[in-house]
Amino acid sequence: MNKDPESITSELKAVHEDLRLIPAEIIVVSDWVRLKCRYGCDNYGKRLGCPPFSPTPDETRAVISEYRYAVLARFKVTPDPKMAAKHSRRALSSSAVKMQNTMAELERAAFLAGCYKAFSMSAMPCALCETCVIEEMHKKDQAIFPLDGIKCKNKEIMRPSMEACGIDVFKTLTNAGFKPEVLKSTKENVEIYGLILLD
Repeated sequence: MNKDPESITSELKAVHEDLRLIPAEIIVVSDWVRLKCRYGCDNYGKRLGCPPFSPTPDETRAVISEYRYAVLARFKVTPDPKMAAKHSRRALSSSAVKMQNTMAELERAAFLAGCYKAFSMSAMPCALCETCVIEEMHKKDQAIFPLDGIKCKNKEIMRPSMEACGIDVFKTLTNAGFKPEVLKSTKENVEIYGLILLD
């Protein structure tokens, strides 16, 4: 990295204003996190950015150990008070698409600024396609192999979510000075976060 991380973070704010530079060492990876994906998320095994296709916690730990800095990007989502609770997930998916596109822009901007190792991670399951190619293959009862990831229609943009890789997002946000809270209602404001590994 030719420039100092603070100046690169300032440049990235031209893409998205709400960024926080952090040392990579405060990112927490825990094995239990993927259990929440495997037992409780409808997207497990149906999205290429989700387990079992995403990097394992051990792979994630190894990758993060090769970086000194990262940037957290915060995205605030205000729910529509008129929207029924059963439709709130769809609204959140729409916000996820915007966030995932912005994270791709931030990764590209960091790369062009001299961080050739820049790599971003998003939040939530990938929502770039209404139906992921993996889910289409499931519906056709086709066998799925590790290299089927090359069939992704949005390879340039699609990145795994932090939680899919085993990152304890709550603990990482707390380490970075944020105060994450468990939401108790679909009417509450939502904050979703992306992460860019810099160098």
